[in-house]
Amino acid sequence: MRVVIQRVREASVTINNSVKSAIHKGLLVLVGIEYADGQEDIQWLSSKIVNLRIFDDEQGVMNLSVKDAGGEVLVVSQFTLHASTKKGNRPSYIKASKPPVAIPLYEQFVAQLEKDLEKKVGTGEFGADMKVALVNDGPVTIIIDSKNRE
Repeated sequence: MRVVIQRVREASVTINNSVKSAIHKGLLVLVGIEYADGQEDIQWLSSKIVNLRIFDDEQGVMNLSVKDAGGEVLVVSQFTLHASTKKGNRPSYIKASKPPVAIPLYEQFVAQLEKDLEKKVGTGEFGADMKVALVNDGPVTIIIDSKNRE
């Protein structure tokens, strides 16, 4: 699984001119799922996201996690995170999972985040044409790949 995490002041997902989910202070998580992903990736990544200390404490130092800060999380599926641009100018998405594999993993990922965060997580809609809006806070943007645990 590959995620792009953005610390936000607010974020929302709109589908067919209707807001599906919106959050205030928290994390916008764009997630790409590949065929090699499984339960271990979900659990590791969820724990990493919920405990990532990227929110300011009283001294203005990034010492708090989204959970510590009482923040919210919005998760949006994005298969293009697994784009390969090695050959030519048209990206290949061969590594991205197809919906029959990706949808259950996406739903399990959201459920694991809700369990770890101990609150409801906002979502987009898998496979929908979504309009994502955000106000990045910082900006703070972090990329994590569960297959390359750096």
